[in-house]
Amino acid sequence: MNVPHRRYNPLLDEWVLVSPQRLERPWQGLEESPPEPARPSYDPGCYLCPGNARARGSRNPAYTTTFAFDNDFPAVVEQPAAPEREDGLRRSQAESGICRVICFTPRHDLTLATMPAADVRAVVDAWAEEVRALEARDGVGYVQLFENKGELMGASNPHPHCQAWAVAHVPTLPARKLASQRAYFAAHGRDLLGDYLEQERASAERVVFENAHWAVLVPFWAVWPYETLLVPRRRVADLASLGPDERDALADALHAITVRYDNLFRTPFPYSMGWHGRPARGDHPCWRLHAVFLPPLLRSASVRKFLVGYELTSEPQRDLTPEVAAERLRAQPGRHHLEGS
Repeated sequence: MNVPHRRYNPLLDEWVLVSPQRLERPWQGLEESPPEPARPSYDPGCYLCPGNARARGSRNPAYTTTFAFDNDFPAVVEQPAAPEREDGLRRSQAESGICRVICFTPRHDLTLATMPAADVRAVVDAWAEEVRALEARDGVGYVQLFENKGELMGASNPHPHCQAWAVAHVPTLPARKLASQRAYFAAHGRDLLGDYLEQERASAERVVFENAHWAVLVPFWAVWPYETLLVPRRRVADLASLGPDERDALADALHAITVRYDNLFRTPFPYSMGWHGRPARGDHPCWRLHAVFLPPLLRSASVRKFLVGYELTSEPQRDLTPEVAAERLRAQPGRHHLEGS
């Protein structure tokens, strides 16, 4: 559909405006600097490399695989609950929690796209263990696992790593997804994402990659230009519940999409990636685990999408249709461009 139209996101109960004709407009706005030169495998000044001291003085062990630790500058902390405030429309509540950092590899110069498959599988296991351990702690209502890759997405350190924030309350976006999935399950007796996945696999129009256990697709309602959704074929609610074969297949899918991202503009592709698993408390048969990749690049390695103006004041808007985005990602080779032919 190459005319302006709106698409509905059933997970968040919101609409997105699609304006494919806007790609024809000339660009005289900001162009980003070329990506940084190749990094060394070890950086003595990096706070996350093995054996190095971090900003507050703690020293990393000489780790050889994944490594996780409490964030030295956490956004939430474990503390006694402060009294809630309710003064008319002015309301506040205490929030407590734990923030963790998970280094993917001791190598400073690698990413999920360039790590060996066995090392990506180790990352999957580390994710599952961190979420399981955090959810088991008293007072944790939700664990948000996320990776900010690249300076364009605000990464403060280029060493490959992600974060896990365990908070007392279910945050806004997961809470909206919970409400939507719960309502759909009550109405149909099936999970929303499972039904959606079957529709997408039947048409294959927006599917970028799939294997025996996972599918990667550009969602019908995508906001970011090359946004993708990573969904398990089996209804599983959290990372810890994945079996060995599903974890192997997840490592394969992660490699497949991140390589295609890098190959698209032949650059270390920036993104924010987040896992949405079920809330830590209660029974949630409606929930299907999924991850979202939200990359900002639009036309090239130097031109990105800005969520401003109409997006901030009215509703999300995109220029590139999800179908074209999926076609371009599918067309990329599964071998990283830095590996040569």
